[in-house]
Formats: sequence, C-alpha cells, structure tokens
Amino acid sequence: MSRARIVLAPGREAPFVGGHPWVFSGAIARIEGPAAEDGAEVDVVAADGAFIARGLFNSRSQIRARLYAWEETDLDDQFFATRIADAIHLRTDILRLTDPRGACRLVFSEGDGLSGLIVDRYGAYLSVQFTSLALAARREALVEALVARTGAEGVILRTEKGILEEEGLELRDGPLAGTVPEEPIEVFDAGLRFGVDLRTGHKTGSYLDQRENRVHAAAYARYRTIADVCSYTGGFSVATACAGAAHVTGVDSSESALALATANAERNQVAERCTFERGDAFKWLEAQADAGHRFGMVVLDPPRFARTRKGVPQALRAYERLNRLALSVIEDDGFLVTCSCSGRVSAEDFAGTLGRAAGAERRSVQILERRGQASDHPVRATCPESDYLKCLICRVS
Repeated sequence: MSRARIVLAPGREAPFVGGHPWVFSGAIARIEGPAAEDGAEVDVVAADGAFIARGLFNSRSQIRARLYAWEETDLDDQFFATRIADAIHLRTDILRLTDPRGACRLVFSEGDGLSGLIVDRYGAYLSVQFTSLALAARREALVEALVARTGAEGVILRTEKGILEEEGLELRDGPLAGTVPEEPIEVFDAGLRFGVDLRTGHKTGSYLDQRENRVHAAAYARYRTIADVCSYTGGFSVATACAGAAHVTGVDSSESALALATANAERNQVAERCTFERGDAFKWLEAQADAGHRFGMVVLDPPRFARTRKGVPQALRAYERLNRLALSVIEDDGFLVTCSCSGRVSAEDFAGTLGRAAGAERRSVQILERRGQASDHPVRATCPESDYLKCLICRVS
C-alpha cells in the first residue's frame, strides 16, 4: 500500500518519537508521495526520512495527523478492534466496572490510544462521540467492534459543535445501531441512582469523569448547607445530600438539566433536602453574597472556559472571579470544591487562580485534596493533554 509521507521540519521530531499522537501543521516541512486524502493513512518521518509513526490525515484540521502506531502496521479494522478490546479489558478486568446497571467511560480517546473516539457505557447502551474525521469515516466498523465486545442493545452518536467545526465533520446526533430509548434511562453510579438523557443531555449524556470526586467531596458534607453551582443533573447535589448534608441548592442555566436533577434527588430519596434553581453562576453567587447568605460548602463545576490556547487568559480571569464569589459566601471552617475541565488550563495555573482569589477575599484556603478525572479516563503518559480535569477540595477559614 502506497502512503503519503509527512516529513517533519528539522528538530521537530522529539515529541512524536516520544509517543505524542498529534502532529500539528506547524511541525510539518512538506508532504511527499501520493496525494494525502482526508482520513487516509500516512507515515510520519523525520527530516532525514527515518520512519517515526503511522497515523491518519486530515487537511481540514490543525491536527494534520493523529498517530496510532509506532511501527509499520496497517491501520485497518482489525487494528482498531484490537485497541477497543484492550480499552474494554481495562474497564472490565482491571477496574472491575462491570455492574450491568452502571456507567463508565469505555474508550477515552488519547488515553486509550484511540485519538478521536470517546465511548461511554450507560447500562445496556453506548454513547459515542467522534472528535476525529478519520475515525468518524470508519464509524461503521468501530461500532461493529464495540457491539461485538459489549453486546450493547443500542448505540447513539452524540456531537459537539466546536469539534465538528475544528475537524471538518458533518455528523448528526442519532442512533448508530440497535434502538436507543427516547426517555432518560436510570443507571447506578457509586451506589446512587441517576437518570441519563442519552439523546439530548450534555456531551455523551452525563459527566462520568467526576464520579470519584463526588464521593470524596461528599465526605465533607455532613450537616452542612451546600451550594452546588453549575449542578447540571445534580451529581454533586445528590451525592452530598445522600452523605448527610442539611440542605443542598443546585444552580444551573439549563431547565432540562434541572428537571433531571430534581428527578435524581427523588430517585435517591433526598428531594426534601434539595432545591434546584435556574440561574447564571456568577449572578447567583453575587446575589447570595449581597443577601448575606453563607454556605458550609460551595461546589464549582463550570463548563469549559477555554477551547483554545488564545482563550486561556480570559478563562483564568473567569476562574478567579468565580472562586472569589464562592469564597465570599463560604462560612468560616467551610469547604470549597472547585473544578476545571479546561484541558488548556494547567493544574498550576488553575491553582494560581484560587490563590489570587483567596488573597483578594482575605480568606485562608488550604488545599486538602488535589484530584483529577476518574480512573476510567486514563491519562496517556506521552500525551499530557489527556490529563484535563482539575478538582481541588479545600478548607476555607
């Protein structure tokens, strides 16, 4: 098989020799051989012609090639089926996430050597997201491999607008295999029951990456009044209420998410201690401060503030402001659980926003736990960008 060759600029090969999977346009000197078609296999070579890795090409993306193999092997259906099998092996045989009523991330893109593919399992159903044009073009074979390994009753495709534009993808949400329920389904997560809307919920339907963080945060919640800001469908709200919080107020801008949060509180028999309000996170916290309200714990789990490197300074200012507002309403000896899912924002920079917020509000903030994404979202050592979630559990006085 004749493949195009991406020749790297002199001195740019080190990250790729070391296993990083993204070849950006700026690292490329030229492309040799047959014309590289979008989605086709390409070889990446050093300036002297030495083979480095094999990947899939996309002229429409700043990531011109995503690398999958560091040996000369075909990136065929069997190759990707083997990668999928290994990802599922991690969840089932090592992490033991085998409850048929449970939920987990089954495939985590770069973390599983499958850059551009995200798969979440919710009970008997799979929710799939493609962030790579090349893998989206192979979706029939990938879905077939997923169903063969899991026995899923249905597979649904979920898309994210910004990623579609970045990759030049033209996809629509909808079933890919089997049947997918129109109504929310119920799954068990860390001993709690949650409804998941597979068709219209955010991302793939839920935020599984916070599963372990919810458990840790809940350990500090007993007898306290909680504000769960950007609560979505009530993950932290329900977890803290079930752990013995006196009362929880969940705040989100999505009416449909709040309806599901209310149902989730009812499912877990804590509805009498949970209130959900629609509102903007910043404005709601400002109103609480103005009214003199205080909370024993504030949870901040906002959406991603930075999609690109250029957006990082603005994101850091937003995190600092949000943390300042939270610190202004936390009672003495209370707790702050503050999170960032912006992969472009480093753990050091995120902690820096908290430090500046603490200084501005003249509050003493002690970081008790530094946490990240759940274990079914593994971090590839050669791709630090896969370590995206930051969660700081702090004592405030």
